[in-house]
Amino acid sequence: MSLLFFLYFACVIVVTSVLVVALRNPVYSALALLIMFFHVAGLYVTLHAEFLAAVQIIVYAGAILVLYLFVVMLLNVKRDERYHVQAPAAAFLGLVLFTEIVLLAFQRTYQTGAAGPPEVESAGNTETIGEVLYSTYLFPFEIASLILLVAMIGAIILAKKTLAEPRQP
Repeated sequence: MSLLFFLYFACVIVVTSVLVVALRNPVYSALALLIMFFHVAGLYVTLHAEFLAAVQIIVYAGAILVLYLFVVMLLNVKRDERYHVQAPAAAFLGLVLFTEIVLLAFQRTYQTGAAGPPEVESAGNTETIGEVLYSTYLFPFEIASLILLVAMIGAIILAKKTLAEPRQP
């Protein structure tokens, strides 16, 4: 039964990920991204990582997607119809990605032995994640927060420049 749930979540995630890139309207793209975030949270629930599922919904579906929509609506990006220039490069990269997927699917080397993280006896999901995040991965966590801050400041500066320019009818 868990295999069926995994296949459902995986198929929806793949389809909505393709839609995020393929849709021309950024609002529809953001809605497809929202559906993908919820299905990734569903995958976390099937892995018994309920805390990560809640964080996925609150942080990504709640905060990051709203920030993305805010920036898209604020910038009011004009579309450049340069898809004919990008089509050969996109076709080549798609072919490379498809080849890698096929090669990985037919690769027959499997690792044997103990796999997975070491067992933690008394700590739950939240305690383990907090301990690892604020000890081992503290520096990358802080770097990610600085990158998000710089991106937000850059979006505000770009929005001010586009709002300051006079609009022509």
